[in-house]
Amino acid sequence: MKKGNIINKRDYPVCCNSCGRELKKENGILMEDVFEATKEWGYFSSRDTQVHHFFLCEECYDRLISGFRIPIEVKKKVEVL
Repeated sequence: MKKGNIINKRDYPVCCNSCGRELKKENGILMEDVFEATKEWGYFSSRDTQVHHFFLCEECYDRLISGFRIPIEVKKKVEVL
């Protein structure tokens, strides 16, 4: 399960919601990155009070954003902790 914003990768398989592929793990450690999204829908939405959550593997993320009419904003991190 999740603890805060960190996925506890030992408890359950992490699968891409788009293609269904289970992401690679070794000794309970996720060996590839995943795009995780959570959206709390609010007023003026037909989904008011719903919370949606999903994962996308990098390949499905690339496929999704390649169809955007307005490209995403990409920034480089200067420091990684």
